[in-house]
Amino acid sequence: MRPNSATTATPGVHRATGLLEGARQVLSPHRDARPAGVAADLIVLHGISLPPGEFGGPWIEQLFNGRLPPDVHPYFREIQGMRVSSHVLVRRDGELVQFVPFHERAWHAGVSEYLGRAACNDFSIGIEFEGTDEMPYEPAQYEAGAGLIRALLAAYPALDAGRIVGHSDIAPGRKTDPGQAFDWARLRELLGAARR
Repeated sequence: MRPNSATTATPGVHRATGLLEGARQVLSPHRDARPAGVAADLIVLHGISLPPGEFGGPWIEQLFNGRLPPDVHPYFREIQGMRVSSHVLVRRDGELVQFVPFHERAWHAGVSEYLGRAACNDFSIGIEFEGTDEMPYEPAQYEAGAGLIRALLAAYPALDAGRIVGHSDIAPGRKTDPGQAFDWARLRELLGAARR
């Protein structure tokens, strides 16, 4: 297990820098400032694998940093030039990799809407789980994801455990992730157990 892999401890967030303790930092150029006066009050969960259905390797990090080589896999040519990122990636073994400080805007949601409010990137934190819609996510990912969410709730008062959604919830018909394989009940149970 990697040193940064999931544990039962909750990591902390440095409010001044927006960085997560214990996460590997691979800061992406695909980020910018949130609109003036806008704080994150929504957490959006995603699923990602590159190439589709394959895990491990440097490809997600390279995508989020604009360095994905198009000649390595046919799918990479299809997404060549995409400028996307997320705040944090939760690897299959629970390792946390941060790409964007939490007070900045990551480019994860695309065209999206939550409760009548468009442009969810403006007011959300995006968390990518390495996985697919159909394949079960790993126990270490739920542990690490719950620890991350607990840290975010503690650091940012505008966030609330009742405002955690999937990409499919804010972009229905366009996105399906994190998919039917994502165990929302398990994540909620882990978050609930931490509050007792």
